[in-house]
Amino acid sequence: MNFLKPRLLRQATRFTVAQSQPCHRLYATAAPRSEHSDGFSPQLERTKPIPQSPSFYTTRAVYYDQIMFLEKAIGSTETFLRQNHLLPLPDFARASLPPVQPVWKDQEEMALELKTKMTTTRYRKVTKLLNQLIDFERIAATGGCAELSRQLREILELYESSKKEAFLARGKRKVVKLDMYGRSYTVGKRKTSSARVWMIPVQLPATPTEQAEGEPTDAKAAETSAGSPKGSKPAKPVHVTTTTILVNNMPLNQYFAIPADRERITRPFKVAGVLGKYNVFAIVRGGGISGQAGALAHGIAKAIVAHEPDREVMFRRAKLTYRDPRMVERKKTGRRGARSAYTWVKR
Repeated sequence: MNFLKPRLLRQATRFTVAQSQPCHRLYATAAPRSEHSDGFSPQLERTKPIPQSPSFYTTRAVYYDQIMFLEKAIGSTETFLRQNHLLPLPDFARASLPPVQPVWKDQEEMALELKTKMTTTRYRKVTKLLNQLIDFERIAATGGCAELSRQLREILELYESSKKEAFLARGKRKVVKLDMYGRSYTVGKRKTSSARVWMIPVQLPATPTEQAEGEPTDAKAAETSAGSPKGSKPAKPVHVTTTTILVNNMPLNQYFAIPADRERITRPFKVAGVLGKYNVFAIVRGGGISGQAGALAHGIAKAIVAHEPDREVMFRRAKLTYRDPRMVERKKTGRRGARSAYTWVKR
């Protein structure tokens, strides 16, 4: 066992030498050793700027900044309105406020504006604050707070959609204008049929006094008789009914043989009480007789409203200017029609 002694001696000597050396840091460090007694060097002071936004360290800083901005605007506006005794409003006063239909940016536009993924929950949160702010704007405008209303309007315009005018004008009908002859042009539709309708007021016949004033003199009569060939009879005046409804250049009773269709066409005149007051010229295309009758009635109702705007409310309530959206249901595969099935045969 003497051969182990030299190895133990070497290990003991190595251990003693390692313990006698002073302890130093063997890992790398970027900061040099300080020469000051307190261990602090002014050159190594780390200056980190304070974030301007309290939500700087969140993943959606712009979104939360806008939420806090809207909440702050709502709080200050509500305080101002309460100080001026404009809040709370009773129900009858709130119902008398001018109506408004806000059109906010959609989720995609709002996501680009707020630089974050706009989920449905976040979008509803933003629109809820905007709706509350627009209510305060209506109250301020009605209560005479012009400056507050202007400031709120500037905030709301930042979130309004660029397609607002087109969206609001989508449900409005275009005003039908009369031409130089007092004639209106409208288009009616029903199912797959369409009707182009020209309508003009009836020209009253001339009175006997006007006819006497408009009679030709003897000289003019002689010139007329001299210009006509000898032995020819004077042409008879063509009698045109003052209350004519022509459909595809045919009278109404010839084109629509079914009385129910004729009754449907003349119903707008009877409701408005103007039966026999207008001449109608129509061109109908597409569909069947029933669809063409409905399209013609729709066009006539719109034409009456163009000539007499006072009838618009009555026609709207009677649903005469309403385009009937009902269409024939399409045929299904494996069935005789839209719903009916073929007769089942056992063999």
